[in-house]
Amino acid sequence: MQKLDTPTRFHIWCPEIFGFKGGIQVYSAFFLQALQSLYPLAEYDVFLKHDVQATPNISYLPKTRFYFTGTSVLKIRTPIFAAEIISKGLQQRPDLIITTHLNFTVAAYWLKRLVGIPYWTVAHGIEAWDIKNAAIKTALHHADLILAVSNYTRDRLLKEQNLDPNKVTLLPNTFDPSRFQPAPKPNYLLEQHGLKPEQPVILTVARLAKSEQHKGYEKILQATPQIREIIPDIHYVIVGKGDDKPRIEQLIAQLGLQDCVTLAGFVPDEQLCDYYNLCDVFAMPSKKEGFGIVYLEALACGKPVLAGNQDGAIDALCHGELGALVNPDDVGEITQTLVKILRCAYPNPLMYQPGALRLKVIDNFGFERFQQILASHLDKYLHPMKRS
Repeated sequence: MQKLDTPTRFHIWCPEIFGFKGGIQVYSAFFLQALQSLYPLAEYDVFLKHDVQATPNISYLPKTRFYFTGTSVLKIRTPIFAAEIISKGLQQRPDLIITTHLNFTVAAYWLKRLVGIPYWTVAHGIEAWDIKNAAIKTALHHADLILAVSNYTRDRLLKEQNLDPNKVTLLPNTFDPSRFQPAPKPNYLLEQHGLKPEQPVILTVARLAKSEQHKGYEKILQATPQIREIIPDIHYVIVGKGDDKPRIEQLIAQLGLQDCVTLAGFVPDEQLCDYYNLCDVFAMPSKKEGFGIVYLEALACGKPVLAGNQDGAIDALCHGELGALVNPDDVGEITQTLVKILRCAYPNPLMYQPGALRLKVIDNFGFERFQQILASHLDKYLHPMKRS
């Protein structure tokens, strides 16, 4: 990619990148790394709504200037953050504002109106669907570019908001392949959860939040009694914590699954790869997933993956090329598909070739691919004459 002749000043607005590791936060961190790798001579002012300080677990250029509002009381943090990004925008006049959350586009819209600063934004998932807020709608229509993480999110935005298709493009999620790779089932986890090495394990990694019951773990629990009739020693492990745990525990008791379901709770990042390698199939038949980084992580560990066929997981599994897509509301289909996968009878040979599966997901969604796609978008925007 052609470098800029003179340094460009970017303003990057994110919810956070150093704290909570949700999908938007992880995406934001990778976005900053990719952008700085492409334009190392540019100036970067990064505004983080919920972070309080930078930490060494995320790499960034030494000259990056961070602005933190995470120390503010939560109920007044939004206006403080808005005042910061607007005032600094007026003072510094960046060449481009990029916000990794749609809610921040309202401030970007006003800066564009006041002083003509162009802005991009990123559309992830549920926050981009069925938008009712009139100010956000207006801001989206005036954005210079909207990067959607999946075709599903892009299609919904175009349909629901009647946006110009030329202004909504794709920049799918990415992940760090070095952190996720195939390995034998970890002995310490087998011992910790009372499992045998040959025992088939289904795994879900998701927040157990009342607001995220769409993740599909409830459907897998409902499918487990039927799976158990065919595969008696099946075990289901759910990694994650949240306020939906009491309801899930009650459902486990109602279904009599106490001896074959483990709620592993919160698992630190450094142990996540071990949990992927503990399982024989990763399953999350979600209905409202913007994309689903966990699918990529499981695939990079060479694991067969089951996902829903009604959301961004379609993109993550490349329309079924990398895994099994099922109706997330159909417990019977989920049951049959998991049984087929565990019996190595699902009609997709790639799912049983860990090395090939890993290479395929890296080719499609590795950081290099993410950076290449971002570079192409920036190239069209920053060097429009090259297209003629």
